Amino acid sequence: MLTENQISKVIVNCAYKVHCGLGPGLLESAYEECLYYELQKEGLNIEKQKPLPLIYEEVKLDIGYRVDILVNNKVIIEIKAVEMLNDVHMAQILTYLKLSGCKLGLLINFNVALIKNGIKRVVNKL
Repeated sequence: MLTENQISKVIVNCAYKVHCGLGPGLLESAYEECLYYELQKEGLNIEKQKPLPLIYEEVKLDIGYRVDILVNNKVIIEIKAVEMLNDVHMAQILTYLKLSGCKLGLLINFNVALIKNGIKRVVNKL
C-alpha cells in the first residue's frame, strides 16, 4: 500500500509527462483528462470529479463540490490552468482536504512554462 508521499511522487511524474506533451495554454479539462489517463496507466485507484458533500453538524448538503481527481482515497489533485495561483485556490484545496479527511493535496497549475513552478503541495494538519 502506497503512502501519500509515494503517491505524490507518481502524480508529479505524471503531471510532468502531461505538461511536456501538451505545454501550457489549454483548458483545465484537457489537462485533467490527460493526467487521469497517465495515472490510470500507473495502476492507481483514481476517481475523477468525485462528489464531496458538505457536512454541517447533522446536516449533509450535496451542493456540488467535486474533487478533480482523488488518488487511492488518500491524495486530492486540484487542477488549474490559470495565469497565477492565488489564495482562493489554496483555500479551495484546503477545504477539500478538510471535508474529505485526506492529509495531502496537490494543487497543479498547468499554465506555466515549467511544471515544477506550478505544483503546490498542501498538507491538512487534521
